[in-house]
Amino acid sequence: MSGHNRWTKIKHKKEAQGAAKGKLFTKLIKEITVAARLGGGDPAGNARLRAAVDAARDANMPQDNITRAVKKGTGELEGVAYEEAVYEGYGPGGVAMIVECLTDNHNRTAGEVRTCFAKGGGHLAAAGAVSWQFERCGVIEVRPGPGEDQVMEAAIEGGAEDVLNHGPDGFEVRTHANDLHAVAAALEARKYKLGQRRITFVPKDTLRVTDPEKARHLLKLLGELEELEDVQHVHANYDIEDALLEQLA
Repeated sequence: MSGHNRWTKIKHKKEAQGAAKGKLFTKLIKEITVAARLGGGDPAGNARLRAAVDAARDANMPQDNITRAVKKGTGELEGVAYEEAVYEGYGPGGVAMIVECLTDNHNRTAGEVRTCFAKGGGHLAAAGAVSWQFERCGVIEVRPGPGEDQVMEAAIEGGAEDVLNHGPDGFEVRTHANDLHAVAAALEARKYKLGQRRITFVPKDTLRVTDPEKARHLLKLLGELEELEDVQHVHANYDIEDALLEQLA
């Protein structure tokens, strides 16, 4: 498993605890609300909403919370009107980063993200300066159990683009963004247990970070960005050896 994926696993474990879980719920509710506003409240016809609801259920969010968030998005209940904002920048060691936000105040969000980058040893970049280094795709986690050939066969039949073997952590299936749920359905038809299903930015190439000090500053910046109220997701093209990640975690 690459260091980037290992750190994601560590982060998810932390999110499942205490106050971090409350922050995760807040971010998921925002995403559900915006997805419902943009594409309607029926997950069957709204791929983004379906992915958001899947993520909420995976985080054990109560169904009532999900239903209220959808209704706020469709206008059936009163709620805050959030808008999307995407920022691009570079972190310590020249690591490329994309920060996805949902906000009701663009000036506040831009200021907070800019300050976070500056304090963390990075800087914001112009739109398009970083995004070309990533591609938008769907990612499906397949939990351990089936063999690689079995997962590969089911994924390819469902229309997937690639399958990554993460050893004891299972597999990661990558798809075109529009094919995410069709591929997930093909895997579920084989009775495979799935983890998170999401549409994300995947780096085309990764940048290896070997210096412990640079790695520490980078992970600190990633963590502080993710702590910002308006930040939904942070994507970066770093790769850090598992042993170093465990030491820093």
